[in-house]
Amino acid sequence: MPETETGTETETFRIPKHRRHVSVARNQVRKVLAGWGVSGELADAVTLSANELVTNAVTHCRVAHAQVGVRLYVQGPYLFLEVYDPDRDRLPAPRACGPDDEGGRGLALVGRLAGAWGHAQQRHTKCVWARFTLVEERGRAHVPVDS
Repeated sequence: MPETETGTETETFRIPKHRRHVSVARNQVRKVLAGWGVSGELADAVTLSANELVTNAVTHCRVAHAQVGVRLYVQGPYLFLEVYDPDRDRLPAPRACGPDDEGGRGLALVGRLAGAWGHAQQRHTKCVWARFTLVEERGRAHVPVDS
């Protein structure tokens, strides 16, 4: 796994703010996780959450010609996923959806997959994050039951 000076694994990348690049972000997340030895249900949960958060960023960010940033890092027993965009004042909020609605379930899904999620306004961006708990079992990371 890659190491920083503090001993935390981390990977950061950017994509253009366009729907066609969501799959690029999803594939990059899957590649990073595989390189770190994260597989199975945890890799699926993080990848699906990344897909939802990046989709939200490219869909709702109103800044022209923006880029969406993705950061994955491991700190202690947690794996964090962060998605950044420059539309710092448009904060995410879960919404109620009807059975026939085509969208609007992404944050609820992330909430079910991750141990926790939230958002933060920064000076020039906003960050939407999800936290996953790592559990080691015979050298492989797995998703625990978070309840």
